[in-house]
Amino acid sequence: MFVVVWQFEIAEDKVADFEAAYGPEGEWAQLFRTSPDYRGTELLRDAYIPGSYLTIDRWTSEEAFRAFRKAHDSEYEVLDRKCDALTSRETRVGAYRV
Repeated sequence: MFVVVWQFEIAEDKVADFEAAYGPEGEWAQLFRTSPDYRGTELLRDAYIPGSYLTIDRWTSEEAFRAFRKAHDSEYEVLDRKCDALTSRETRVGAYRV
């Protein structure tokens, strides 16, 4: 198993749109689901800091994730640009082997 973790800061007026795009049924998950090696996304909202979120994307392996990124780079970049307006800060926390 391989996971990629991102941290986001969201303005209060963007929360609903952010959750819709980044949640387990959102646009990102729909794109990732085109790969049989994608295992799901978790969207975590901080219990104490408003507008602070983590996403955890799960893949069967690092190689599968890299292959997906290579094969879908243009779609990934288009969606990333589209979602830029939803976040005030985005930080990749890390990529981990489980």
